[in-house]
Amino acid sequence: MGGAVSSVSTRRAPPVQPESNMTETMYTTARLAVRHLGEGDVDAMHAVYGDETTMAPIGDGEVLGRTACAEWIQISLRNYEKYGYGMSAVVLRETGDVIGFCGIVHPGGQTEPEIKYAFQASAWGRGFGTETVEGMLEHGERAHGITRMIGTVHPDNRASQHVLRKAGFMELAPRTEEDGSLTLLFERQTKKAE
Repeated sequence: MGGAVSSVSTRRAPPVQPESNMTETMYTTARLAVRHLGEGDVDAMHAVYGDETTMAPIGDGEVLGRTACAEWIQISLRNYEKYGYGMSAVVLRETGDVIGFCGIVHPGGQTEPEIKYAFQASAWGRGFGTETVEGMLEHGERAHGITRMIGTVHPDNRASQHVLRKAGFMELAPRTEEDGSLTLLFERQTKKAE
């Protein structure tokens, strides 16, 4: 699942609060708190990744069921142990609601760290994607020494392309997937890496 979406939708999903907030806050921005996932985040994750509108411009567009969301949380918990990072919940500080997810991941065991993010359709078009990605990049460098990161985006997902460009990513040559489809590939290096 690559990228985020940020067009306006007429369909509004209610905000979902996790069952437990006993997870570590990684960083905050003016409007958001980004924290590690916990097992109580299954409903919040399913509200994003189980929604057809949200998933349409992400990866293959397939929605995830509750079981897949629970498995993804377990993978993230293992990644915290292995790498010190993984997918994270994005919380609107004003309400405490989980409105999306963002993280640094290694899908399929790839060596390059990759930024991934998605938000509830009700949060689109408000700058949360850019705010979250910029914060995650700073956190990745400060806390984990990550100076180079990639991002992948479906060619039709213009909003996510805009978020990555705004965060300083440069577009590279597209990547051809096993099924023959194209994925846009972006890269960002900090001055330390150059």
